[in-house]
Amino acid sequence: MVHIAQKSVLATALAACMAFASCSAAAAEAFSAPLQAKVEKYKKKLVEWAADPAIVAAVKEANSKSNPTGMTNSKWVEVEEKSPAATAFSTSKAGALVKKWEEDQNINKLVVRDEKGNLVAASTKPLLFNNAVRPVYIQAIKGETWAATAIAPDPTTQIKSVQASAPVFDGKKVIGVIHAGITSE
Repeated sequence: MVHIAQKSVLATALAACMAFASCSAAAAEAFSAPLQAKVEKYKKKLVEWAADPAIVAAVKEANSKSNPTGMTNSKWVEVEEKSPAATAFSTSKAGALVKKWEEDQNINKLVVRDEKGNLVAASTKPLLFNNAVRPVYIQAIKGETWAATAIAPDPTTQIKSVQASAPVFDGKKVIGVIHAGITSE
């Protein structure tokens, strides 16, 4: 009886491993070659943009202030897209750069966030003021350039996209994140 139970456990573990491997392989193969090339291209651009002195300075300044407005995601939802509170993030020096970079038709949203995930600059009013619990932030704040493995509607623009992000560094220290919705079509 013990022998049968051991075989059952081994069979279950083997099946789980095979299922995980096939899901991982499917995710890796989910993008067409042109889309995968586009994602890789924009991951590199995000790294380049994250190193821009205006972006680094804006993130450093935001980190030094620790969200002085007391903005939260629930308050952010109530902020009108054209209000000064929202447009301040696209009209600052960093915001103007982000808007310029986002004119590229291959991305539909570009956002910069501080070390806590709070908004620093954006090409458009994002759905969330703070996205510290989202994979697009979590991976990049660890110092990793990241891209999702699936196409999904962007939470802000609703355009089918692949989310990607890169860390913003001050020297060797990660101080924030830049992320984009890369248009999949």
